[in-house]
Amino acid sequence: MTTRTIAVISAGLSQPSSTRLLAERLAAATRDRLQAQGIETVVEFVELRDVAQDVTNNLLTGFASPRLEKIVETVTRADALIAVSPIFTASYSGLFKSFVDILDPQSIAGAPILIGATGGTERHSLVLDHAMRPLFTYLHGVVAPTAVYAASSDWGDEDSSLAERIGRAAIEFATLVRASDRSELVRDPFALPAGFSPVGAFGAQ
Repeated sequence: MTTRTIAVISAGLSQPSSTRLLAERLAAATRDRLQAQGIETVVEFVELRDVAQDVTNNLLTGFASPRLEKIVETVTRADALIAVSPIFTASYSGLFKSFVDILDPQSIAGAPILIGATGGTERHSLVLDHAMRPLFTYLHGVVAPTAVYAASSDWGDEDSSLAERIGRAAIEFATLVRASDRSELVRDPFALPAGFSPVGAFGAQ
């Protein structure tokens, strides 16, 4: 059975956290979808609140603690990413952005990415498309078309469309994960692209 590893980044600050809850539901829906397609999924959660001080120290000194190094490796070695942030002042959280800033700009290139966000009201949902999507596009990630925003009113509301949105996003994301060849590229960083010809690239010697 084919196996894919998905790193789930949760930038929630409180505990319990609606951001973590949304991340878990996105991961579960994606895992179920992939399993139905014969793909085993390993999900690894990254809780940024647990390494907030490490992230700050890294920005100040340029050196990562062993704990932060392990988390960065988890994210950069994963086949795909789910990234969820709370919304503060009409954008993703400072902790979320600070963590992304310490990643090598090429380290998640080609990775399928599902983005999500949580906030108090629905009016902040545009942050997904005017802030989070451009961020991961800049890093050359392959962002799933459907992003999921969960407002406070979505939790516990039987009429909420949250479950439907999560399901639609999981279908799209699972399709990207299944089709991605990032697992091969990550395991072999020196792999040449398909069809690469040394003669065509450098000319006959």
